[in-house]
Amino acid sequence: TALMDTTQIESVITEKTKAIIPVHLYGQPADMDPILAIAKKHGLLVFEDACQAHGATYKGKRTGGLADGAAFSFYPGKNLGAYGDGGAVTTNDPIVAEKIRILREHGSPRKYHHDVIGWNERMDGIQGAVLSIKLQHLDAWNNARRTHALTYQTHLPKHVQTIATQIGSESVYHLFVVRVQHREKVQQYLSTKGISTGIHYPIPIHQQPAFIHKWGTRSFPHSEKIATEIISLPMFPELTEEQIKYVCTALSECL
Repeated sequence: TALMDTTQIESVITEKTKAIIPVHLYGQPADMDPILAIAKKHGLLVFEDACQAHGATYKGKRTGGLADGAAFSFYPGKNLGAYGDGGAVTTNDPIVAEKIRILREHGSPRKYHHDVIGWNERMDGIQGAVLSIKLQHLDAWNNARRTHALTYQTHLPKHVQTIATQIGSESVYHLFVVRVQHREKVQQYLSTKGISTGIHYPIPIHQQPAFIHKWGTRSFPHSEKIATEIISLPMFPELTEEQIKYVCTALSECL
């Protein structure tokens, strides 16, 4: 799995910890029940990173409504994408909702009154209009992605490891990610066959310059290993079964 290991959360909670941010990575919901239980035990907030999980479900409930709040991205490449940058926060908590409204509008609860420092983060009307239309097709597009994922899983070489969806969850397969050895050679071979691939993500967060000073030499071995093996295969609603079989055949030839 590429998701947060819930058995290790409590070991890293300190007096400075304010919240837990589970990431619904690649469109697969995180295991929310133990996360919520740990947060309640320690008096922590939980905010979902649902930026790749538009329409995904965890035990019958949609991501974005599972915790204190959630962030969604509407970057054009997302399952629900605008024609430019955009995003949204969802919450069932009226206090959180009011704080978000104030922060997105220059920290202003009413015009010309600024209680806190905020930002200008109001979505453009044209983006909202585009998203309102595309939202009507989201479930159908997600269902197509699930069908494609099943086709991949049926035809991939047996020794190729996929990112499995946990029981009780429905992924929306924003990305279809597999783990392979000798990744660069695999990508080069697939490229000669006209198959584009990606790496999401090559550098773990704790090794990024922006955060490395916070973590020092601390290691996250699972993340570090996975980051050297993952490769994203083509995944979008308009894929055909023939195209997916072509990718799987090429991958089998390469490996």
